[in-house]
Amino acid sequence: MAPTPHQAKTAKAKLIAGGKQPKARIQRYLKTTESQLVEGAKSALLLKGIRCSDNMSTVLKDMRSVLSPHSKLLTKSNMIVPFDDTGQQSLEFLTTKNDAALFALASHNKKRPNNLVLGRTFDRRILDMVEIGILQYRSLADFGGLPKKRVGSKPLIQFVGDIWSSDVTLKRLQNLLIDFYRGDPVDSLILSGLDHVMVFTAAEANLGGQEPYPLIHQRTYYMKLKKDPQGGKAPVPYLTPSGPHMDFKVRRTQFASPDLWKVAMKLPTTNKTKKKKNQTTNIFGETIGRLHLERQDIDKRSGRKAKALRLAEKIEKAEEGAAIESELGQEEAEMSSEFKQAYGFAPEM
Repeated sequence: MAPTPHQAKTAKAKLIAGGKQPKARIQRYLKTTESQLVEGAKSALLLKGIRCSDNMSTVLKDMRSVLSPHSKLLTKSNMIVPFDDTGQQSLEFLTTKNDAALFALASHNKKRPNNLVLGRTFDRRILDMVEIGILQYRSLADFGGLPKKRVGSKPLIQFVGDIWSSDVTLKRLQNLLIDFYRGDPVDSLILSGLDHVMVFTAAEANLGGQEPYPLIHQRTYYMKLKKDPQGGKAPVPYLTPSGPHMDFKVRRTQFASPDLWKVAMKLPTTNKTKKKKNQTTNIFGETIGRLHLERQDIDKRSGRKAKALRLAEKIEKAEEGAAIESELGQEEAEMSSEFKQAYGFAPEM
């Protein structure tokens, strides 16, 4: 059993103060609670509220099957009111004790029948909570004999409807649902590892003259890849309804404040990719770079010369030297003759 938040806080305080080292069990747990560069799959805690009907118990069992192996179901009822301060403290204690970042609380009463609260935590505290009312439900048992998802497989999640991008509440709900069902984070996928699809369709409903509200239809399909009958290389998916199917509406929400949301979405500096200057990628995926160089003085640069060129250069220099010496000799002879004509004797050289 994991230590409580009070035990973890006390152990950290002793460690900082230079006191006695915590126990090995607590020390191992504190190491797992430290911030990690790459997070694994989030575990979900499924529990019952004050009153829970058999139908809502079936919902929790199906969610455990869908989220398996990263889920844990508590069978006893809990005196928890999720949107109350005391109830949130109880949820924080239970999620910390069971090392779960996600939770789902099912309840049923006259005021809110077939009620389900989905939520998640950040730094062992409640971050988001959404209360939904289930209007129609078909469990996994209703699809007996049909193939089901494999344990630990990742789903393909699709959101249908413009309201997902226009409604602020549904935007946050979409983020929560992705976080709830995404499974293990992976770098690449193979086609054989995709075996089920989850489709969430949002549409406005108006029943009994009430104000229109968004109604969400959740459908789950088993996907089998078969050879393309037209001869293509890519396989063709065939979808079979496998359950669970659910129709629900949003009742109450409690989202994180903008400051807390900004802290929760902050990425470590080591995970941020440094932007490379003068480098772009074209539509074909090719990397194109631009280099900025100083102006080069080509005149003073000497390249490699062959042996014949070196000999020709020596001969040319010797001829130039001989021509210069002959010119100088002629100038000296002319100057000597002019001096002799003027003074009657030749100058001393």
